[in-house]
Amino acid sequence: MFTPAERERIRAAIIERAREDRRITGAALTGSASVGREDAWSDIDLAFGVPGAADVAPTLADWSAYMYETHGVVDHLDVASGAWIYRVFLLANTLQVDLAFAPASDFGARRPTFRLLFGEAATLPHVPPPEATTLIGYAWLYALHARSSLARGRLWQAEYMVSAMRDHVLALACLRHGEDAREGRGMDMLPAEVRGRFASALIRDLSADEIGRAFRAVTDLALEETRYVDAALAQRIEPVMMALAA
Repeated sequence: MFTPAERERIRAAIIERAREDRRITGAALTGSASVGREDAWSDIDLAFGVPGAADVAPTLADWSAYMYETHGVVDHLDVASGAWIYRVFLLANTLQVDLAFAPASDFGARRPTFRLLFGEAATLPHVPPPEATTLIGYAWLYALHARSSLARGRLWQAEYMVSAMRDHVLALACLRHGEDAREGRGMDMLPAEVRGRFASALIRDLSADEIGRAFRAVTDLALEETRYVDAALAQRIEPVMMALAA
């Protein structure tokens, strides 16, 4: 397990190397550290700008070699988002290091968790939160598949569908309470009363009766959250969703 001091040493070394790399047009601290929420379990999140799109791949390859040779990397994963490529490194000490590279024209704050360290950043629109109506749509879509999975006796698939439905309804609750609705970031910040009610939607064992119970609980929660968004929509989908969970 890495220590905070070790994490800080690695981050400082990476930033120093970036300052010396003439291909880097700008560097930013991202993630929890950029907004003062770093704790003992936080990873390293850094973003770098390069002159153009053609510079991303060779710069990323060079930086990957550096990470493997210098910081004990055991594997990595790439996540693409528009012009950005996030290379996620797994270190032997269990530290996660995310290095993102983007052309200078796309290098800028897309979320509040972006703090420029040096260089220049473009002015970009922030990525909006998910649409409430989209989350509602996914909730009834997962409900359809939860019903069919249970009917077919596919309990693992049913568990997956009910849990996915619950997570999308929790995201709706996060939107309502002004918390981050992406990737579960805001769920622990919800009021205790809200979190307590969603506990009823947790599946406690892999039996048809238990999955069905949780399915009915999350259906009630889905309709409740939908009423806050669009009462008419909730009224339209309620009979269908109740029939699915019956």
